[in-house]
This record gives sequence, structure tokens and C-alpha cells, in this order.
Amino acid sequence: MKRFRSMTYPYVVWIGIMIVIPMLLIMLYAFTVDGNDVSSFQFSFENFRRFVTDTVFMEVLGRSLYIAVITTVICVLLGYPVAYLIAQLPSQSNMLMILLITMPTWINMLVRTYAWMGILQDNGVLNTILGFFGIGPAHMLHTSFAVILGMVYNFIPFMILQIHTSLDKMDKNLLNAAADLGASKVQTFLRVTLPLSLPGVISGITLVFLPAVSSFFIPKLLGGGQYVLVGNIIETQFLTAGDWNFGSAISLIMALIIMFSMWLTNKVDVQPATSGKE
Repeated sequence: MKRFRSMTYPYVVWIGIMIVIPMLLIMLYAFTVDGNDVSSFQFSFENFRRFVTDTVFMEVLGRSLYIAVITTVICVLLGYPVAYLIAQLPSQSNMLMILLITMPTWINMLVRTYAWMGILQDNGVLNTILGFFGIGPAHMLHTSFAVILGMVYNFIPFMILQIHTSLDKMDKNLLNAAADLGASKVQTFLRVTLPLSLPGVISGITLVFLPAVSSFFIPKLLGGGQYVLVGNIIETQFLTAGDWNFGSAISLIMALIIMFSMWLTNKVDVQPATSGKE
């Protein structure tokens, strides 16, 4: 037992250096002002007050949450049917479809987002196709539509994989039992399949909402800098304005929102019923 415990020490050290220390530094900067000189740190809530009292920043926060919610809802609506259909396929076809869905994630997300810039621009692939039908050209790049599309494209594989895992692990005998008891396919889905797949849906919501609400380069590229989200403000504060204190405060606020979201999804998580138990 001691041998296995000692094997965890490198991971503990890595977590301490890469996660704990940076978070402590963020908290230090967030609760201080005039942090350019370590000796001049002054404890203050000014950075948080500045964020919550500025209507522009609060509008950006609301827009970020709105975009993240819309992205998550679309991923659920599109991802669940896809995951359900894949789960009904034979084993070989099932694995092939999962491979096809995960293949785009092997490419860097930044490269994939750049590809969508070429597709959505006024003389891009999509407008060229629309031109054959006498439609357009439609201005799609640097709009909220482009930002949401880019987020859905990048994050929907996480939703599909989580839901598929729940559906694939489901005991198929429960479906046969429901059919033997006279339940229709719709009733079987609503009373057996859907409840048992909810843990996968909840996990998928978590994996989509969290990166969507904090994303910065997708709105920067597909929104053209005109569609600012919280992630863009944090990037600007750190890299352009050089205000690490304010940027750290916003980062901490977003971390709290993310932790609350994780707590909320954990509270509503539904554990599948185990066979043989009431």
C-alpha cells in the first residue's frame, strides 16, 4: 500500500506547481491593488467592485452565460439523437462512428476554428454553395451565429461521447422487459432509456458549458473582436492592459461561476437504478 501511495507523490507535486500555486497567485492579485511591487500589495475588494458595478462588464458576463447556455442546449438537442442512433448500431459500426466523431478533436482547436473562418466568410465555401441556389451572399462571419456555430462544432463531441457511454452501458434486458410488459417504443424511451441516460447528459452539459462560458479565441476569431465575451476581457487585462489585479479578479469570479455550475450539475445528477433493487 505504501508503495502505491509513494507513486502518487510526483502527481501531487505536479498539481501543486501547475494548479495550486497559480490559483494562489490569482487570489493574491485579485484581492490586492497596486500589485506591481510585492512590497506595495494592499488588500482590497476594489477589483471585484469595479467589475460588478460596471454595466459594460456585467453585460459581457450576461452575454457569455447566454452564449454558453445556447451552445449547451444546441449540443444536447443535436448530440442526444446522434448518440442514440450510434448506440443502436452493431459493435463494429458503433466503434467506427465514434472514431469519426472523435477524429476532428485530434486536430488543434485553433486550426479548426481558422477553418471555419474560411467557410463562413462572404466569399467562402458556404456562400458559394448558397450562390448555386440563388441565395446570398449572407454575412455570417463576425456575428453571434458564427460564434455559437464554432462553439457547437468544437464542443459537441464531448456531449455525444458522454451520452453514448451512458446508453452503451445500459442493461438491454430492461428494454426487453419493458416490451414484454406492453410498453410502446415511446414509453420505453421515456421511462427507461431517457432516465438511465441522464447521467451522461449531465456530464455532457458540464463538459460543454464550462469551456463555452470561458472561451476566448473562438469569439475572437469568429466574432472578429466585435463580439466580446468574458474570456476576451481576461485576455485583454493580462496581455494588453497589463492589469493583472483586475484580470485575476475576473478570473476568480469565473472560477466561482464554474464551480457553482459543477455543484449544480452534481446536485441534479441522476444515478441509474441498479437491477435487483427497489
